[in-house]
Amino acid sequence: MDAARPELTQVWDWLSQVPDPEIPVISLTDLGIVRDVEWQADTLVVTVTPTYSGCPATTVINLDIAAALHARGVEKVRLERRLSPPWTTDWLTAEGREKLRAYGIAPPIDGTAPDGRLAGRISRLAGTSNLVIACPRCGSTHTERLSQAGSTPCKASWRCKDCLEPFDYFKCI
Repeated sequence: MDAARPELTQVWDWLSQVPDPEIPVISLTDLGIVRDVEWQADTLVVTVTPTYSGCPATTVINLDIAAALHARGVEKVRLERRLSPPWTTDWLTAEGREKLRAYGIAPPIDGTAPDGRLAGRISRLAGTSNLVIACPRCGSTHTERLSQAGSTPCKASWRCKDCLEPFDYFKCI
């Protein structure tokens, strides 16, 4: 392997060590936002899909990716932003979901990301869905949503009625 041109599996491994700046317990690959890594001549191209187009962490994420790769000897890095298809919480890895839960954030419920139909999006935005969210601390499903707005734009505030602890729920997008 050429030291200036590491294998792509090695690059993916390095990227799996770059934490999300808003939720540092999970990596960018756990989050599922690194969509592709490829060599184009002597430039490593990393394609990233932000969690949503206005994500305030996008600039920091790109800087962190470039810094991690430069620190490992990759001289030429180009970051590309891909908005289509849009990121979905269905792209979170199983390991990432477990890391969220262990950190005290309820992970999104599998298969509940919007399917593109307007009615589904309105229902989620209006908060009329009947999701049962388990408390990441005690496991109880006796929970209630306090606010659709959480500590970051991608989370909602919930509380467990059994252990009385507040927690974030990683919203389905």
